[in-house]
Amino acid sequence: MDDVATFAEAIRSADTAVALTGAGVSTASGVPDFRGEDGVWDRFDPGAFRIDRFRRSPADFWDDWLRLHDDLVDGDPSPNDAHRALADLEAAGHLAAVVTQNVDGLHRAAGSERVVHLHGAGDRAVCPTCGAEHDVDDAAQRARDGERPPTCDDCGDPLKPDTVLFGERLPLDALQEAKRLFGDADAVLVAGSSLEVEPAASMPLEARGDAVLAVVNLEATGLDGRADHVFRADVTEALPAIRDAVVDGG
Repeated sequence: MDDVATFAEAIRSADTAVALTGAGVSTASGVPDFRGEDGVWDRFDPGAFRIDRFRRSPADFWDDWLRLHDDLVDGDPSPNDAHRALADLEAAGHLAAVVTQNVDGLHRAAGSERVVHLHGAGDRAVCPTCGAEHDVDDAAQRARDGERPPTCDDCGDPLKPDTVLFGERLPLDALQEAKRLFGDADAVLVAGSSLEVEPAASMPLEARGDAVLAVVNLEATGLDGRADHVFRADVTEALPAIRDAVVDGG
């Protein structure tokens, strides 16, 4: 890997360090990639997961969503060493937040407190009408038991998994918080993201002009040429090494 100690020093000395994570952090836990080879969208029709279909026929939407959900959680994925390394950095006061493109909730399960979900959070269901939040596993079980769609306990309207569907805008509050974080950042760690999907792909560029940028990804990304450090390594090895160097050096 590139100079871990140098980047670790940048994190230690940063006023605000922010991590951006993508599918590569989740696939290391066994969560299928959505867009890669043999990805989720090779096995499921993306058109079944449009917001207009949910609004038009929530019962049919939940039929398909249950199959998708079961495919994603097959094997009961749990946080890996990369998730835990980021949670440890936050707990030690060296990481302000994790901004993630992933919807599996594994960052929170690993102990990260401040997680900004750009594409929503798959461990929750929400009521689009009144905003009430529900546990997605409870909603899924109710759907399996025949309540399709599962409905809000507060207002009785159909629940929606708290993930961004096709045709749906990204959550404005998450976008605004992510932009504030990157705008304040003087150290940025990108892990497991191909940096091909906007707006996440451009967010690291919103960091301060003197910010130190590191990219951890097995494949090349569009920001490699602008990064101060490129770690062409497995995230489950690189992130714990960075964490250890930060902690041991402090």
